[in-house]
Amino acid sequence: MHPFRKAVEDRDTVAIEALLADKVVFTSPVAFTPYAGKPITAAILRGVLRVFEDFRYIREIADPGGRDHALVFEATVAGKRLTGCDFLHFDADGKIDEFMVMVRPLSAATALAEAMSDQFERIQNEAIAASSSAQ
Repeated sequence: MHPFRKAVEDRDTVAIEALLADKVVFTSPVAFTPYAGKPITAAILRGVLRVFEDFRYIREIADPGGRDHALVFEATVAGKRLTGCDFLHFDADGKIDEFMVMVRPLSAATALAEAMSDQFERIQNEAIAASSSAQ
């Protein structure tokens, strides 16, 4: 089992954040512009843990070189069942430097967008606090 998968399944937000590169770029399934940096990415992932119900990974796909990994998952958001995939790329130090998520179907993606929108003020505040304490 990949360490990121274990951290997510354990809901271990400290371990999740430790696996992120400082300059990680997170590409959301519901936002056009990617988010850059560890504080905002970690805050988004904590928000996702709050809104996903019945989350579970169902498959891992890894490239032989170990720099790319895909984790297929299922979850429920606001009563809508979704399937998604976390596409992870790792830098030379083994940290996640690119993180892209895709989800389907559209009705579940819409429910996810609404649920994350409700979380976004908290996400921004967490990211700002983390950035301030890191300086």
